[in-house]
Amino acid sequence: MHTVIVGAGLVGLTTAASLRLIGHEVTVLEHAPEVRAAGAGIGLWPNALREFDTLGIGDDVRGLGEAVDAWCYDPTGRPIRATGYDTAAYQFLMVPRPELNNLLADTVGRDRIRLGAHVTGFTEHDTQVEVHLADAAPLRADLLIGADGVYSDVRAALVPGSAAVEHVGNYAWRAVLPVGHERPEGTMVTIGPGRTRGGYTRVSHDRTMWWVGQFDAGELVGSKRERALWRARNVAESGWHEELLEMIAATPEQSILENQIMRVPELSHWTTARVALIGDAAHGLSPHIAAGGTLGIEDAGVLRAELADESDIAKALARYESARRSRFEKVREHSEAVENANGAAESAERYAAFGHWMLTTAPAT
Repeated sequence: MHTVIVGAGLVGLTTAASLRLIGHEVTVLEHAPEVRAAGAGIGLWPNALREFDTLGIGDDVRGLGEAVDAWCYDPTGRPIRATGYDTAAYQFLMVPRPELNNLLADTVGRDRIRLGAHVTGFTEHDTQVEVHLADAAPLRADLLIGADGVYSDVRAALVPGSAAVEHVGNYAWRAVLPVGHERPEGTMVTIGPGRTRGGYTRVSHDRTMWWVGQFDAGELVGSKRERALWRARNVAESGWHEELLEMIAATPEQSILENQIMRVPELSHWTTARVALIGDAAHGLSPHIAAGGTLGIEDAGVLRAELADESDIAKALARYESARRSRFEKVREHSEAVENANGAAESAERYAAFGHWMLTTAPAT
């Protein structure tokens, strides 16, 4: 079976590697001129690492990152954890995105990745799908998978009128710096006033990622560094987090990532007889629950399992969609609960509730 996957990001490359396990011939199309990763670091929960174990690269992925035993903090640095949950609800792996994407590209095989390929749409036929490209002849395949993120071209053709929308007022700032004198255990999630969150964590033995996010951020004034610093002060009281403020102040302006958070609206459908959306292309949410990548990797495992069990592609895709849409109904509920938590204690409780639910209900693929 020839499968075309659009998007050479985390989920697209994982999907390509996963489908190769069941005999698919894969072609990955990437609009950018190189395999690259948007963002700084990514948290991978045990359910994502199981998929990488299945692909045979679990140890390599673990070797890239740093294990995190997360706590919530209030803005004075008081640590808070919800009671009644297993420690697994707080433990995940932080990995630098560029190294992870390069590992996945090597696993897929770089000769299977076409760079600079802009998909403009597709046409489905009874026995194949034709993928249209801006500057090349169409590609014919048995299956097309859109793993091209919140701004998905495949989604635009599959579900017209489904463009990503702003999560109004929700902004994030982050960057990666060489390790300094900050505490190695990090301050992963500190909850402050003004609907602000922030902290830092190691993403490898020699690099630390800092981040700040705010809902209802209001008007943005000044440079990116000034905007991040202004909000970081909400999570830095009584001398707590001086190192966070120092890291932000020391970050070159061009190294700071500033993002208006975008969301994918709930879609009428994710699949047709020969086309499927996966990852953020299907269900992009605000990153404040820190599990979007993990849940997209879950998608890849479920899709592989359905295609392995059912020879009829349309039936396999319908089963994949049914399973994942049901799961994401609960993900949205947890995401909104975390967003609307009042203070550090309630945030800690809701973060833990989400982590516990995600891990204990994860699909066994």
